[in-house]
Amino acid sequence: MAQPTKGSGAPAIAPVIAPPKPRLSFWQVWNMSFGFLGIQFGFALQNANVSRIFETLGGTEIALYWLAAPVTGLLVQPIIGYMSDRTWHPTLGRRRPFFLIGAIMASLALLIMPNASVLWMAVGMLWILDTSINISMEPFRALVGDLLPSSQRTMGFATQTFFIGVGAVVASLLPYIFTNWFGIANTAPEGMIPDSVKWSFYVGGVVFFSAVLWTVLRTKEYPPEDLEEFEAENRSKGFLDGVKETVMGIFSMPKTMLQLAVVQFFLLVCAFLHVDLHYQRPYQPCIWHYRSYLRPL
Repeated sequence: MAQPTKGSGAPAIAPVIAPPKPRLSFWQVWNMSFGFLGIQFGFALQNANVSRIFETLGGTEIALYWLAAPVTGLLVQPIIGYMSDRTWHPTLGRRRPFFLIGAIMASLALLIMPNASVLWMAVGMLWILDTSINISMEPFRALVGDLLPSSQRTMGFATQTFFIGVGAVVASLLPYIFTNWFGIANTAPEGMIPDSVKWSFYVGGVVFFSAVLWTVLRTKEYPPEDLEEFEAENRSKGFLDGVKETVMGIFSMPKTMLQLAVVQFFLLVCAFLHVDLHYQRPYQPCIWHYRSYLRPL
């Protein structure tokens, strides 16, 4: 675009500078992060109990069934990220429609999963559950950048991490709590899911939906500065533009993000080796037999 020359009489065009984001109170940051408690309930129940459900229903290729988790993350997260960046709803805003859709789907999947009667149904529910969790989770990360000034972003991510930790611990303990505190059976006839696992998933479904709904109702998002321009730009771009933008973003990411990506790669390798080995019955005696040598004589 040609720039006005000195003395031409054309008015100079001032650059558009976005106004600084206001600082949020502690409870506003708490409310916008609270949904992560429910999301981590879903992840923890899935990681701790789904292999057991597969084995109960006669599954033997546990590692193959677990491909649902990395595949859905690889496909769903960039798609939902791209879509939520280009969404604006007059009531729910930009990210909250995805929070709500993912929470409804994930909560239903958590209620159905422990009642699966055949293996293929349980595997299918894992795909639906993991897809739904990713639909909710991905925009939650972006919400910190949307609403918080740079001086508060560390606090925002730390608050999310707090809820991730609390959700993981409590959800993982639920079968133990139901069995040892409430006397609900942790065993069942062959081919049946124990009641302690069923009730854990039922509670998880309620917590998932309630926690995300809390964030949806208690958080307000900032609308685009120029809504008409925002909508016109979205109309001019299609799905292939999103694919191109996502792929090119991989090659243009900052050095720090590239370093984190390498670390995350190895972390996930360890995590899925843990899930594959720790929760498969043939390996459990090898892993847990050492306890007998640690007991006092």
